[in-house]
Amino acid sequence: MFRGAITALVTPFKDGKVDEKVLRELIEFQIAGGIDGLVPCGTTGESPTLTHDEHDRVIEITIDAVKKRVPVIAGTGSNSTAEALRLTKHAYEAGADGALIACPYYNKPTQEGLYQHFELIAQNVPIPVIPYNIPGRTGVNMSPELIFRLSKIKNIVGVKEASGSIKQMNDVLD
Repeated sequence: MFRGAITALVTPFKDGKVDEKVLRELIEFQIAGGIDGLVPCGTTGESPTLTHDEHDRVIEITIDAVKKRVPVIAGTGSNSTAEALRLTKHAYEAGADGALIACPYYNKPTQEGLYQHFELIAQNVPIPVIPYNIPGRTGVNMSPELIFRLSKIKNIVGVKEASGSIKQMNDVLD
């Protein structure tokens, strides 16, 4: 499904606005370099700082510029389940090949709350979903048990594990 080197894109700005020209140039540079996929609007792309319109537009520009040459896995995380679902639906409708969804930040949901968050989103979109565990940014860590539970949901196809814990990574792999 998704394999190889997949770049998390930065979101270029000029005078406080998304620089669409430079974003397109960055995408071309990545593809020319042989990248295997792109992630717009992830944490590297400053997604929590984008307005809803900017977020939607960055996804649209990326999909348009890529022209199906490599997969686009749209970052669609939010601390609001409803907003994460809206972002994921928009990414699907715009043509994204998948969605990378960070754990809700700030709210510090329980493991059951995280399960319900990802389950609801995955059940309402047909594209592959990849939960993103990045506790240093979100304030909440997905347990290996939660990751195992989520793996049973049909279109949850993987996890981006960025806890920084080798033990946790080994526990997930076991």
